[in-house]
Amino acid sequence: MNEPASETWENELDDLFLRVGHRFRRVEPRQRMRDYIRGLLGPVDRKNGWQLAEYVGHATPDGLQHLLAGPRWDADEIRDELQRYVAERLGEDDGVLIIDDTGFVKKGTTSAGVQRQYSGTAGRTENCQIGVFAAYASACGRALVDRELYLPKSWTEDRDRCRAARIPDDRDFHTKGSLAKAMVLRALASDLPIAWVTADSAYGQEGRFRRLLEQSGVGYVLAVPKSQFSVGCPRIDWLFTQAPSEAWERISCGDGAKGPRVYVWAAIQLSAVAEFDYQDETLIRRRWALARRSLSKPDEIAYYLAYAQLDTIVEQLVRIAGMRWAIEECFQAAKNECGLDQYEVRRYTGWMRHITLAMLAHAFLAAMAAAATSRGAAETVPAPWSTSPWQRSDGSWQLAVHTASLRHGARPALTR
Repeated sequence: MNEPASETWENELDDLFLRVGHRFRRVEPRQRMRDYIRGLLGPVDRKNGWQLAEYVGHATPDGLQHLLAGPRWDADEIRDELQRYVAERLGEDDGVLIIDDTGFVKKGTTSAGVQRQYSGTAGRTENCQIGVFAAYASACGRALVDRELYLPKSWTEDRDRCRAARIPDDRDFHTKGSLAKAMVLRALASDLPIAWVTADSAYGQEGRFRRLLEQSGVGYVLAVPKSQFSVGCPRIDWLFTQAPSEAWERISCGDGAKGPRVYVWAAIQLSAVAEFDYQDETLIRRRWALARRSLSKPDEIAYYLAYAQLDTIVEQLVRIAGMRWAIEECFQAAKNECGLDQYEVRRYTGWMRHITLAMLAHAFLAAMAAAATSRGAAETVPAPWSTSPWQRSDGSWQLAVHTASLRHGARPALTR
């Protein structure tokens, strides 16, 4: 007989605490870490210090706030444990690493990295912090697995300001693309099984980013601007201007909240590059250019460069292109369910610690959803879960059933 869902929840959470607990050298911060994550997973609407403290039974938020600012523990070590956890719970051989950034709107000028800058999250220039993230996605689920805080030159060129925000002295200016490359290298060196990388055009247009993936032998499908040039490709949009009508075909790039996401796609094979595409004079990888046209707005065309094994078919490339939405799902779910953006810290260390613990809480929910799906399939339940337990509602992503209900065995609502 299967154990109750609430017991499964607690057992999995205890396993997670044991996994990361040894990274805290003293008992007190170790216990506060457990309380902090329990608070992030709790049903409180606003996960600020007072509400988290009240939920876990603390008289004041001082202890939880001290966890983010005081004790000696390394958020990068927790990130490494998170990656191992996600690899075990969600890892698949054809796993996809997704790179993107998100904004955190802030007031004032003292929060580390804050300035007026464009935020894709807000869709406009705002006074905000920008975090660059990596997510891992497979058929089992998806979760955020790495993060870096983008520090504009207005910060890195003012060392006194950096020291006041506890930014390490050796933290120099890095572009978002440079931060993304560092996260890709860490992910490839981790236990995460990664076959593909995808990202939007802010990252896909960087030749050094693509070269890194090619040198690592990883496939990619990267969005690029219409003016992008590549091998034998002065402008990618020019390649498709003369494409015959039969070159375009309707293909779904995956299921969304309202069913299959169908677009009209065209694909062109590009010339090979001897340095990266051959092994012992044998061609082993192929380059592609892809175009995606909207059914309702045919003038809206998105472009991609792809790099894949010889036996890869167009439908596979389209599927990987469609996986990029998973990181947006992760952002919204982690913000709505785990307080990713509801922090009250200004210093660099506090930001890294809160974000990492919120990612860990989100990964736990993803692992629980994957385990519940697996159990449901084994028990031959009348109707399966949807592909993803996260559903879009009122403009944001949320878990289809509240986390408190999950603890007591409720199943997510089905999508039709």
